[in-house]
Amino acid sequence: MDKELLAMLVCPLCNGKLKYDRDAQELRCHYDGLAYPIKEGIPVMLPEEAREMDADEKLHTSQGRSPGRSPGHPQERSGDA
Repeated sequence: MDKELLAMLVCPLCNGKLKYDRDAQELRCHYDGLAYPIKEGIPVMLPEEAREMDADEKLHTSQGRSPGRSPGHPQERSGDA
């Protein structure tokens, strides 16, 4: 996948960064727990086409960052702790 294209793509639901999984041919949003497929080299960025990641996949966030705290993710709601 082209690195420039990957740098421009964001999750269509939360506008957060996506992690590219070369082996699975997916772009993963750990915040929303969705994996968007890449078909014939083209990312399919439709939430209805994404698969829900299992609990183990959701826990593997980029460098141990908490979802929602990296740039591009929504702020925590008050009362969430």
